[in-house]
Amino acid sequence: EWTMKTSIVFFLCISVFPGFSQGRVVREDETGFAECNVFFPGQVPPEGFTEPFHVKICQQYNKEPRFATLYSTKDKIPLYSAFKFTKPAQSEEENWLVEPQIDDPENDLHEMVNEADIGGTVANLGANQALTSDYVGSGYERGLLNPSLLNEEDFQVATYTLTNAVPLSPALSKSWHRDIGKVVEQALIPHCSKMDHLYLLAGAIPSSVRVKGKVSVPESLWLAACCDAPEGWSLGLVKKISDENSLADLTVRELEKQLLPGVHLFKGNCGEDKQSQEKGEAVLQAVSQIRSGEQVQTSDDQETKDSGWVRRVAGIIATPFIKLLELLIYIFVELVKFIFYFLWLVVKRVVGTVLNGVYSLWNGMVSYLKAVSMVLISIPYDVGRVIINIFLGFLQIVQDVVSLTYRILSIPVGFVLHLAAFPYHSICAIPSVLKDMATGIGGTFSLVIDATAAVLHGFYYLAGHIVKRFVPKGSSDD
Repeated sequence: EWTMKTSIVFFLCISVFPGFSQGRVVREDETGFAECNVFFPGQVPPEGFTEPFHVKICQQYNKEPRFATLYSTKDKIPLYSAFKFTKPAQSEEENWLVEPQIDDPENDLHEMVNEADIGGTVANLGANQALTSDYVGSGYERGLLNPSLLNEEDFQVATYTLTNAVPLSPALSKSWHRDIGKVVEQALIPHCSKMDHLYLLAGAIPSSVRVKGKVSVPESLWLAACCDAPEGWSLGLVKKISDENSLADLTVRELEKQLLPGVHLFKGNCGEDKQSQEKGEAVLQAVSQIRSGEQVQTSDDQETKDSGWVRRVAGIIATPFIKLLELLIYIFVELVKFIFYFLWLVVKRVVGTVLNGVYSLWNGMVSYLKAVSMVLISIPYDVGRVIINIFLGFLQIVQDVVSLTYRILSIPVGFVLHLAAFPYHSICAIPSVLKDMATGIGGTFSLVIDATAAVLHGFYYLAGHIVKRFVPKGSSDD
């Protein structure tokens, strides 16, 4: 029932995504992210993430690597996403995807797909990763670690995967993406001489708080930047979940101490020991200005530095009104969101009730038709079984009658046959008896003759022996 409802809701509320975002899952014992190593300085991924539930994913779209992710199947959130700045997004379109091979490694789907398109083709879906249903009605948004606003076209589409999202409140998600966008565009990019040498790691530190007892709510969010151009530098930023306006800057080494023991984010700490102090201070100053709400000056604005105090004074005077306007707009937006959310809940409840009724009515009709069909089918079966039983009973009666008749008739017939055969056997036995008598008499006579001959032969032998003993021997002729 739940599956049917969810499928209907997804079908109504999520548009069909025309492409696929491929994701290559790498086991923990394999080195590197293969083709996604291009998103790490020196093509060396962070070290120290060695838990069995840490899964490396090379996020791809249209067979091209877009960014890399280290995902925790225990916490159901990414620990970090590694990416490079391309250019600001022109538009955003949310099409949320999932990674089938995290839950079902034997599945032949080797790319990320729309969750609604999977159906029952993936075993244990949701066992090792978060799903859209884990966020529905929870009060949390799917906050992107690799923000879509820092990507363009195919890169942007690839960011909308649940393996790149963590649970964030709507206000915190908005604040995080706004701060990260400003820091990257106004503080990091202008101070890295080669944009393709700016490497970014956006991560989350899991906590014990779980959304629906499954998805971990981050304790804090962090960003690590490394520019390994000739004048290299690195920077770390941390935002506490408890304070959406917080944005603390620190060194990469200090940031690593807040993560797991033995973690190293960049190869050689991105030259932290030899980085340009001037560049580092410029980046920190830009971050400080962003944190205080000021507009960051770029190198092109240095010529107008003397007249900048006028704009600053105007900015100080206008700031309260701008903040008030932002507050009113924020309240209006939140009110509109609340109204739409309330209407969505009402529609959801009504649709759920209607679907429950339709489902129950359907089950009742199916059960009734099934029972009637079974009864109708059993009628000819029962009639046939009765007819067969009657026929078999009739055959049994005929068999018993024939058997009884045979037994009755077999008694006199046997007696008459034996009586008729008695004279035959008696008369025919006389020649055999006479023959046996003649044979016996002849044998007796022959036995007497043989005995007489044997006695006479014995006397003859005895007499001859005596004569040879006592009568003197004569000539040979005698």
